[in-house]
Amino acid sequence: MASISAIIPCQNEEKDLGRAIESVSWADEVIVVDGFSSDSSPEIAKAKGAKVIQRTFDYPAKQKNWAIPQAANEWVLLLDADEVVSEALQQEITSILNSKPGNKAYWIPRRNVFMDKTVRFGDWKRDAVIRLIQRDECRYADVRVHEEIEASNPGRLNHHLIHYTYKGFDHYLKKIERYTNWGAHDKFEKGTRAGWFHFTIKPWWSFVRAYFLRLGLLDGKVGFVLAFLAAYTAFIRSVKIWRLQNGEEVSAE
Repeated sequence: MASISAIIPCQNEEKDLGRAIESVSWADEVIVVDGFSSDSSPEIAKAKGAKVIQRTFDYPAKQKNWAIPQAANEWVLLLDADEVVSEALQQEITSILNSKPGNKAYWIPRRNVFMDKTVRFGDWKRDAVIRLIQRDECRYADVRVHEEIEASNPGRLNHHLIHYTYKGFDHYLKKIERYTNWGAHDKFEKGTRAGWFHFTIKPWWSFVRAYFLRLGLLDGKVGFVLAFLAAYTAFIRSVKIWRLQNGEEVSAE
């Protein structure tokens, strides 16, 4: 079987990090790239047998692109600290590495858990991320938010990552704050300018798409909350783009 390294970027993830490391304990190497956490994340990682490398965190794509070449093995599995590799996914990855992989990268579907509910509809219904890659062939696009691996003709796995995306409502709102900062800068730098369309139609459409067209309503209250947060995120990001247009500083951290 081809050897594999698991890489887990981390910053102040003491609540979830141990579970993530345990889910990849079968890998030949587990590396935690810690952004100088102020909590016990580095100690937890070392206690779980992971190799800990520290680097100041700027944004996810840059951190991951720095981390990938640190892997000792040809194949790399990237995992966020709030994710878990299911047993079925582990077996599927092992099976691919036992054969001759036909692709340089693979999409992995992701099942999101939000407010203690597994979300099956809405914007997250078809959530998937490229996380199994050849170390020397793949890197992330250099964007601050919604980063993805750039790879030609990636394959697709059948089994899921489990993503525990919710740590409390205050934490989630802070996450939206950070992501809308990053997203506003990404879009502004690519030439997007916010007008009335972005303040009115775009948030409304985000809600309609998530709740009705993508059947978020079938997820009950959680589906409604997620659709509303999608609209809120679109609105706040547009406001921040508008403020950048007017010379106001918006944090890029």
